[in-house]
Amino acid sequence: MTLFRPLAGALAAALIFAAPAGAIDLTDMSEAEREAFRAEVRAYLLENPDVIMEAVAVLEQREAAAQESADREMVEAHAEEIFDDGYSWVGGNPEGDVTLVEFLDYRCSYCRRAHDDVAELIESDGDIRLVVKEFPILGPESLASSRFAIAARQVAGDDAYHAAKEALIRMTGEVNEVTLTRLAETLGLDADEILVQMESPEVTEEIRRTRELADTLGITGTPTFVLPDRMMRGYVPLDGMRQIVADVRDAR
Repeated sequence: MTLFRPLAGALAAALIFAAPAGAIDLTDMSEAEREAFRAEVRAYLLENPDVIMEAVAVLEQREAAAQESADREMVEAHAEEIFDDGYSWVGGNPEGDVTLVEFLDYRCSYCRRAHDDVAELIESDGDIRLVVKEFPILGPESLASSRFAIAARQVAGDDAYHAAKEALIRMTGEVNEVTLTRLAETLGLDADEILVQMESPEVTEEIRRTRELADTLGITGTPTFVLPDRMMRGYVPLDGMRQIVADVRDAR
């Protein structure tokens, strides 16, 4: 009944406004007349349940449109923090005509699923600038992974970060000091230096700033992708990503 009541109210309002002037005036009804009217609305909905689904579809469309509009405004208001924060790793084509930002958690199964699609999109398109924002939200191992990747970049540069990112997104075992030490050595990095840098104020501040931005944008899950005119919350298959990038270009 909780679904019927708001929909019945909406239907009642629609009937009222569609009726000729003066035909229906709920404010001038007695309680008995109101009850009778409500009963008629309920009976109509029970006899025509498809109306409920139509109303739900319209509501969802309106909510989606409102969300898209709000997202667009937020992206525009925080464009510099999103696309040019001065600390996030930039890959793909640094001079690309479209910038794609990914909020990433290495322990997120959907981020792992999206990884190869994003790589293929960047490689096949050739004109996309990719910005990765470390957004560890799934617990201590996520946080340790992001700290390692950021530390690798701060200590050894962009290539080291990219290598660490590629390894961490595919890492299936436990993330701890032992496995991260082994990873650093495998990547040719100074493990002791990386482990010390992981706990540095600089790494902590980068994660804090990204979390603050995510809060501002209403981002609560990963992966989340941001383009100049929209946000995509969740995994998007490769073909969908290609179409979205094409739409962004066509909208210019």
